[in-house]
Amino acid sequence: MSNDGTVLFNKGGHQGQPIELGFLLDELFKDGYIDKKAVENCRRSALIKQRTPMHPMTLIGSLKIENRKVPGSVISVEDITSWMAAKAGLPYQHIDPLKLEVRAITELNLPLAYIERFNIMPVKVTSDKVIIATAEPFVDEWVKELSQVLKKKIERTIVSPIDIKRYREEFFALAASVKGATGSGESQASRISDFEQLVTLGRAGKLDASDQHIVHIVDWLLQYAFDQRASDIHLEPRRESGNVRFRIDGVLHQIYQVPLNVMTAVTSRIKVLGRMDVAEKRRPQDGRLKTVTPHGEEVELRLSTMPTTFGEKLVMRIFDPETLKKSFQELGFSTDELKIWRGMVERPHGIILVTGPTGSGKTTTLYSTLKHLSRPDLNVCTIEDPIEIVDPNLNQMQVQPSIDVTFSSGVRTLLRQDPDIIMVGEIRDLETAEIAVQASLTGHLVLSTLHTNDSASAVTRLLDLGVSDFLIQATLLGVTAQRLVRTLCPFCKRAGAVDEHAWHLLTAPWDIPQPEVIFHAVGCPECRRTGYLGRSAIFEMMLVTSDLAELITASMNLEALRRQSINDGMRPLRLSGANAVVSGLTTPEEVFKVAPPPRNMGAWSS
Repeated sequence: MSNDGTVLFNKGGHQGQPIELGFLLDELFKDGYIDKKAVENCRRSALIKQRTPMHPMTLIGSLKIENRKVPGSVISVEDITSWMAAKAGLPYQHIDPLKLEVRAITELNLPLAYIERFNIMPVKVTSDKVIIATAEPFVDEWVKELSQVLKKKIERTIVSPIDIKRYREEFFALAASVKGATGSGESQASRISDFEQLVTLGRAGKLDASDQHIVHIVDWLLQYAFDQRASDIHLEPRRESGNVRFRIDGVLHQIYQVPLNVMTAVTSRIKVLGRMDVAEKRRPQDGRLKTVTPHGEEVELRLSTMPTTFGEKLVMRIFDPETLKKSFQELGFSTDELKIWRGMVERPHGIILVTGPTGSGKTTTLYSTLKHLSRPDLNVCTIEDPIEIVDPNLNQMQVQPSIDVTFSSGVRTLLRQDPDIIMVGEIRDLETAEIAVQASLTGHLVLSTLHTNDSASAVTRLLDLGVSDFLIQATLLGVTAQRLVRTLCPFCKRAGAVDEHAWHLLTAPWDIPQPEVIFHAVGCPECRRTGYLGRSAIFEMMLVTSDLAELITASMNLEALRRQSINDGMRPLRLSGANAVVSGLTTPEEVFKVAPPPRNMGAWSS
């Protein structure tokens, strides 16, 4: 292969030469990965693709050739790369972009033409060495030269040519935009740190939000967040620079650092897109925007700004376009939980509450339920703050306190719209709660959320707001508390022994048989070595039976209510988590994070 990436067909693979297709095919055949027929097919395919040359490893991986060493699987580019690394006696690495110190790498100031010429990319920088990724294990003429230029030791690691090409173009193009934007502003922006100067932060850099470099940075930021499955993007100004962080599977990851004046301009650009007041930086603002993922799917983002010591902080919540398409099973409902939930939501009238902290998946559960309930013969209306996912099958209204459109006034309006089902984004005060109760008494099904720790606490919360106990008895159908746990990566999870102590903590005070094995987190390139990929919900479903309703009084005993709900078949969050562990969905450690042990354990088990 030539230095410009063109596939050559002569055999070879000796030191100092790029990998050539003939050499690669011969070695794969010798090691028993492919047969003679696959070799000939590869050669023919390479001739067809001459006009769009690619690295030999990429070409072979793209053909989906059967892996004779692993029947039923195909040889991937990563398989070939790791095999070649072993043949060359060099370490293999899968690039995790979230773990790259992009700023340190790009500050090496290596010319893009130089690293493209040798098909390399720096992936780690320390005080005395630089680790360089390459897809050419036999080419090392650049090592000595680069070591002298950087005055550091050079270590090589073998990486997929696809990863090198993708992240080299992505991060070096980003670095060029950041550098260009920085040059457009004033250097003193990064020195502003006093809280008294907060109002002037937006003017310090004198960067235009429509500057082409800023536009490129924002475009990269959004597309990169979609690619990394982020649920939230945080832009956080600090004393000397601005931090970009993504929340992925519930965990925040540091992504990038930019100069403070660039961060200010990026925030302004996003505020313009979200139709927010760009000039106002002293008070919090909310906005929203719609964009498109690399796969062409429309995505809604909810924007929220907050003034901080060093400038205006911006958080963007990304709403998954697939949310409305999720079935109840995909949300995490077990067979028994699904039966209970459907029994509640398919009733003609009453109130159903979903509780849990912010970010526990309540909105997703409610939207999926509305999607399930929505039919042409029903009028489904919502009042939300804000409207998080727009669905053409729903009549959605947004809370706007500035013009006196509140939850309570909004529900009153909805009641005059001949609704069948009403979804109230959140019950925050007595007025909203009373109107929701009245709506259910007049033949409507009302779904809403509360912020409580468990199902039973939702009843005490309604009583604390001032709702009469007899009205709760008459209208409340059930309460579902939920949490999100990270799910085990299906590509690397491994069965292993059960930690008896952890299992006892998870299931106490209930006598639940210990399984023989459970699955453990391992870590692989697919899950960024975390062992987890995605999240799923665990639920605590309290169905209001006649026996339970009798306990709902003004002087109600919360523990007695919990005991009765257990007797009626409710499975507490801890037990729901234990069930998810047994089914191989997650680990005890994840359940411990989100589901605290019950208070007064003896009362629960009695």
